[in-house]
Formats: sequence, structure tokens, C-alpha cells
Amino acid sequence: MIDAAAVVRTLEDVLRGAARPVALHEPVFDGSEWRNVKDCLDTGWVSSAGSYVDRFERDLGEHVDGYAVAVSNGTSALHACLVLAGVEANDEVLVPALTFIATANAVSYCAAVPHFVDSTEATLGMDPGRLSDYLSDIAEVRGTQCRNRKTGRRIKAVIPMHTFGHPVDLDALGEVAARFALVLIEDAAESLGSRYKGRHTGPLGQVGALSFNGNKIITTGGGGALVTRDAGLAARAKHLTTTARIAHRWSFIHDQVGYNYRMPNINAALGCAQLESLPGLLRRKRALAARYAAAFAGAKGARIFAEPAFASSNYWLNVLVLDEQSADQRDEILEATNAGGFHTRPVWTPMHKLPMYAGCPRMELGTVESLERRIVCLPSGPRLAS
Repeated sequence: MIDAAAVVRTLEDVLRGAARPVALHEPVFDGSEWRNVKDCLDTGWVSSAGSYVDRFERDLGEHVDGYAVAVSNGTSALHACLVLAGVEANDEVLVPALTFIATANAVSYCAAVPHFVDSTEATLGMDPGRLSDYLSDIAEVRGTQCRNRKTGRRIKAVIPMHTFGHPVDLDALGEVAARFALVLIEDAAESLGSRYKGRHTGPLGQVGALSFNGNKIITTGGGGALVTRDAGLAARAKHLTTTARIAHRWSFIHDQVGYNYRMPNINAALGCAQLESLPGLLRRKRALAARYAAAFAGAKGARIFAEPAFASSNYWLNVLVLDEQSADQRDEILEATNAGGFHTRPVWTPMHKLPMYAGCPRMELGTVESLERRIVCLPSGPRLAS
């Protein structure tokens, strides 16, 4: 059984030389960020129009091998994904119970109902095998629609999330989605730079969402993006997220209810510089993950989570997974590491335990509830690998 003092000693060894307190994750600005942002200030192009937005979308699209539409944050990207997927009021959307709250909130913004799914220890994300068995019990496909036999509601979409940057088994989930007539939307908020069987996460479903919050592998301050391999869908996404305004030199004509989600040019300027640095950041992140894995290799009662065999992860956050026998040590480890100047944290409170989502439909969530008791997130900023 691992103890808190041993974890603190291991962090001291791995992160030797890092100034304390050591943040969980912090941005790195080593490139052309200052120059790009100053250009926006000098020219006055700081809001939702400007050349950096177009450039960021183009560069990001090339990186993920698809099309990108830059928006104000990852949550707005998820919301727009759901709207584009045709999610309507009273629909159900399958969401991992172990996720950041934005995944479930975006469903609620559509007046739809989150339906919570268990995770697998293999990826920390949605369990395709158990989801398949569960849907076989509670759902039926009528024509092109999937219905929940218990609630009578349509189940419209499924949103797997790549937890801490580690890709889920997308092929298996895609098979489940196809069999039950579901739209597959990727919550790739944490997985920029991660690859599933050689393909970048995000646009492998119908549409996906990225986040560029200040704690992500690259940042635009705030910001997010929709990504897809469908050019027509990307055009619809851009129209929807720019208030659905029809282009004209002076008239304001809007042809549907749209959203003011466009990323400002000054944020995109930061993103352009950050994207240039992404390959180096990924190398540093993976080097830090390797150091953690080596340092904890002999630990009894805990392990560092490693990428699935089919994936190459960005290791956005390194995660110490305690054995069940050590689960009672989690809070003691959190207390000792934070007291020692290392910012660690538990995983998110599972969605079904939050008051506003307690009454939502869900499958049996034993793995999620076990992982909640056993996960400790470790400092993971790329500078820590220097």
C-alpha cells in the first residue's frame, strides 16, 4: 500500500529544481506570442474579425487533418456540436459520468437530457462494451431513431471524452453508434496532439470540440474550436457561431437563431504562436510522463496511467491511479502533496453525484465510482520536463 510520504518523496525526486509551489499545469510562452498580440494592438484588430482567426483555423485544420472553426471556449464548441448534430429539446445524449461538467452542461443548453455512461480502466473514458450491452437492454432502433424504452425519449448522440488526453476506443464506440443510429461527437477538449491509431482526435466522429483554456496544452487565453472532416458541416458551424449573419457589406440579416461564439482575433493571435510550439510541447509532455512512469514503477499500491496501446497521448495531465486497497489514502496524499508545494487534485466529481444531474438516466457506474476514489492528478506542465 502506497503512503502519502512516499508520493511526496517521489515528486521531489521527479520535479527536482522546480520552484514551489509547483502548479498542476501552466502555459508556456516561448514563441511569437508577444509579437502576434502586439500586432493586433498596433493594428486595432482585436475583436471577432481579423487575419489571425482565419490563420488559426487554417493551421489548426491542417494539424488535425480536417476543418476547424474557432470559437470563444470549449463549452461553446460542444454546444454548437450538439446543435449541428440535431440534438433537440427532450432528447437524451449519452455522456461519460466521469468528465468535466461542460460535457453535461452543453447537453442541458439544448434542453436535452444527459444520460450517463460508465468508464473503463483501460482508457479512463467511455466503456464501449458495457455501453453496447446496456443499450441492447434499454434501447430500440425504430427506423433511423434510437428510443429509450424506459423513458420514451429519443437517444440522439453519444459524446465520448478523451480523459486527460488519452484517446478512447473510437472504433468500438463508432460501431455502437452506428448500430444504434447515434451521432458520434468527440469531446476532445483535453486531447490536442493525441492520436488514435495514427489519426488526430477530434474530427473522427461527425464533429468534435477542442478547448484552449489557460490550463490546456496550448492556450488562446479562453477559446475552443469545432473540428470536422466535413467541409459543409464546417461552413454551417462557422455560420451558426457568428450569429448566423448573412455576409453583406452593411446590412444585418440573420437567417436562423445563431450564437455569438466567434473567437476574438487577439486570442487567435496567441493561438497561432502556440500551435507553432505544439510539437516541442508534446515532446516535453511525453518526456515528463516517462519520468513519472519510471519513478513510480516500483511503487506498491499505485501506478501511473499509461496511454492505451492503440493511441499516442499528449499526457495533458499525468495521473496516479491507486489500487483499491490504497483508495483510503487518496485524501491524505492530496493533503500532503499540496502542503509540500505540489499542486495535485482529485478527478472531477462524477456527474450523477451533482444535484442538478442526480435524477438523470444512467447505467450502473461502478468503475466511475471506483476511479473517483483512486485518482490523483499530478503536476504536468511542460516546463517541468526541462
